[in-house]
Amino acid sequence: MKWRGRRTSGNIEDRRRGGGGRSAGIGGIGLVIVLLIGVFFGVDVTPFLTGGGGTVETGAPAGPNSIDDEAEEFVAVVLADTEEVWDAVFTASGLQYEAPTLVLYAGQTSSACGGADAAMGPFYCPGDKRVFLDTDFFRVMTEELGAQGNFAAAYVIAHEVAHHVQNELGVLGEVNSTRRFASESESNALSVRVELQADCYAGLWARNAEDRFGSLEPGDIENAMDTAARIGDDALQRASRGVVVPDSFTHGTSAQRQSWFGRGYETGDPEACDTFGAAQL
Repeated sequence: MKWRGRRTSGNIEDRRRGGGGRSAGIGGIGLVIVLLIGVFFGVDVTPFLTGGGGTVETGAPAGPNSIDDEAEEFVAVVLADTEEVWDAVFTASGLQYEAPTLVLYAGQTSSACGGADAAMGPFYCPGDKRVFLDTDFFRVMTEELGAQGNFAAAYVIAHEVAHHVQNELGVLGEVNSTRRFASESESNALSVRVELQADCYAGLWARNAEDRFGSLEPGDIENAMDTAARIGDDALQRASRGVVVPDSFTHGTSAQRQSWFGRGYETGDPEACDTFGAAQL
């Protein structure tokens, strides 16, 4: 992905300088499995759908944020691209897009959805309309998960921003209300549709980023597809348990995640991402 020297977003909140200790280093097969499930797109959307209120202790320095390093610049460029793409999509539908803030932190921080640490992976909290990203995430992607290319990281950021889009459109609130009265398997099925729609929206962003900015390079989409295959529920369960339990899926199979990302990329149309109206995923 071509990103150097491009416009950066001002909606970055860097908490890495604001105190708070770094959590212990990643190690052990148990924690690696947690990271396999959690570092990509979160384990379960439930905590982030409930999105309680409350005061958020940011730990951020006073005054405007400045771009301090390469990792922050990369994130800020990807976030800027999502802002431009989704602003255009919302405007075309007569809506106004309010971009989220992306919080960079190191080790631990807090959100309106509760505490956050590195093992949770990137996540979106609708309670304060923020995406949270521990900067160790980039190392984990390459060293622990074998992700290839920087577009895999951009895909993950775009997926979390897609949850913000869902929140802006009222999707997360509706799903949350329904899940309160649903069985566990029904609740999981709704979570799968939420996550697959976010994958589709991430594909939509990729199409628009390619068309608007010319930022995609050969192999980027293939890397995104490879990432989707690695973090499907069936692939993760097979790797960790040796058995697949479909009723416990919360994000969708590898094939489903690839399919819905591909659908968003091929069409560039948010109407094509209606996982809730789809008879078959």
